Amino acid sequence: MASFMIRFLICNICISVIIGIFLAAKRIFKNNLSSRMQYNLWFILLGLLAVPFMPIHPVGIFQVFSLLGIFHDYNLLQTETVYNATVNPAPSGTTVWINDFTLSVSRETPSIAGKILCAIWLVGVLAMIVLFFKSFLRLITLKKSALPLQNPEVRKLYDKCLNEMNISEDIPIYSTAFLKSPIMVGVLKPCIYLPIHLISEYRASDMRYILLHELQHYRHKDAIAGYLMNLAGIIYWFNPAVWAALKEMRSDREVACDTSVLKMINEEDYEDYGNTLINFAEKISLTPFPFAAGLGGNMKQIQRRILNIASYQKPTIWKQIRGLTAFCMIAALLLSVTPILSTYAAEANLYKWNASDEKISQIDLSAYFEGYKGSFVLYDSNADDWNIYDMEQATTRVSPNSTYKIYDSLFALEEGIITPEDSFMAWNKTKYPFEAWNTDQTLPSAMTSSVNWYFQTLDEKLGKSGLESYIQKIGYGNKNISGELPSYWLESTLKISPVEQVELLTAMYHNRFGFAPENIQTVKNSICLLVTPSETIYGKSGTGRVNGQDINGWFIGYVEKSDNVYYFATNIQGESGATGSNAADITMSVLSDLQIWN
Repeated sequence: MASFMIRFLICNICISVIIGIFLAAKRIFKNNLSSRMQYNLWFILLGLLAVPFMPIHPVGIFQVFSLLGIFHDYNLLQTETVYNATVNPAPSGTTVWINDFTLSVSRETPSIAGKILCAIWLVGVLAMIVLFFKSFLRLITLKKSALPLQNPEVRKLYDKCLNEMNISEDIPIYSTAFLKSPIMVGVLKPCIYLPIHLISEYRASDMRYILLHELQHYRHKDAIAGYLMNLAGIIYWFNPAVWAALKEMRSDREVACDTSVLKMINEEDYEDYGNTLINFAEKISLTPFPFAAGLGGNMKQIQRRILNIASYQKPTIWKQIRGLTAFCMIAALLLSVTPILSTYAAEANLYKWNASDEKISQIDLSAYFEGYKGSFVLYDSNADDWNIYDMEQATTRVSPNSTYKIYDSLFALEEGIITPEDSFMAWNKTKYPFEAWNTDQTLPSAMTSSVNWYFQTLDEKLGKSGLESYIQKIGYGNKNISGELPSYWLESTLKISPVEQVELLTAMYHNRFGFAPENIQTVKNSICLLVTPSETIYGKSGTGRVNGQDINGWFIGYVEKSDNVYYFATNIQGESGATGSNAADITMSVLSDLQIWN
């Protein structure tokens, strides 16, 4: 929750900018958009305010088009294959032939600051709820004191307005002395409440316009919109841009209702409707109930509405087409930025996989991942077929940890820092917690025991500019090595998804990088784990240990048979126990059950 609060505040910066862009777009297209369209656009913005709380990563408008096949003819096969078999134990000795050595890294967590901010936010939310609850109690008092409308002339006029708007539902109408403005409240059982002073100063034309206005709120379900606006106001109580936007939305709601009334009445009656607002401007006010829809508003809003009435003309077909076009453009703009607001996206960094023309089977392996969040990706090179468990996690970029050493060694070989014939490196006499690290190393031994200092020395000799060049060349994950040189791949800035791991393994196996063949073969030899008469398995594990807890486990590699090669990547995540060894156990069980490894 604390870390979410940090990301939520960052999202609010984006939200404020988006609101500014939205208001500018509305102003630019103001003459093209009808009042109702301007109001309806706000619902898209309300939807964007919910994005930071979504547990999944949303897609933008252009990704939606792609999924619908508008821009790309996706031939995506999504066959659901379910494996209900009981989890088999890992092959005997798995943790012996995979040495999963790792060091813990320290990470300054935003727990203290996050918890403080979270507490402040929750206190503000609670305070807002209390205020709305007090308003709700006042409404209950109002309902108890209100009486069914007694004035026969107003009642007759009300029935006439219902017929005029073709409303067959029974909408109760009451009079009360505790209101200054007429309001409509309720979603399931909507009711209209009229102030007694308006009834006592009753004039047929004025009352007709007031009733038509309130019934327009009913027709367009503005009570529901009111609750949504209030919910947004509670959650975003600290964001002045959101409050300004909600205020503008309420104003647009009244203008839209005014316009709906104008469509119903004759053109010569427009002036009378405007005069009704002017006549009652001093007598009506903002409703004391934030979840009610009413005729009132402040003087600035009343002035805007009168100007709208004075300039209103029934739209031509051409103007309606222009308005619809402008509406779609602004809506597309808003929808295209939804991924930016996802706190999940801010945390996870999803890989935008081009799945066009790929054969993908989504398989259920949840029984194997019990206790972990994770994914399994398998690519059958002969069938050109992907089998994926948990597509969301399979395209989520996380730190590669020691699996990155495959490519780190390849870069060093390409630069001649080590060679296939001579990869010796003397131990620097620094004591490490693993005996296998406290000795001289070659590439095979360093890879087998995952010796950090060996690969960190290679990085020092490669230099940051050299590393960046190679990272860009092969397209490794997010290609971000802005972290410190000794640890950018250890729960730091460099991240990669399981799908990308498999894609890179495939590219390395076929040497699509254009590297020296002998260097590719040297790396392959260094990750060879087990050879049998019928198959050979190559792989590298990796564990992310933060503050003493194993939170990120990897096992990637491929199974080489006489007639086929299967590439795989398994990633598991948890608060503890998410190790490369456990990822390897899961992988070997799955491969065995799929009859890929015997």
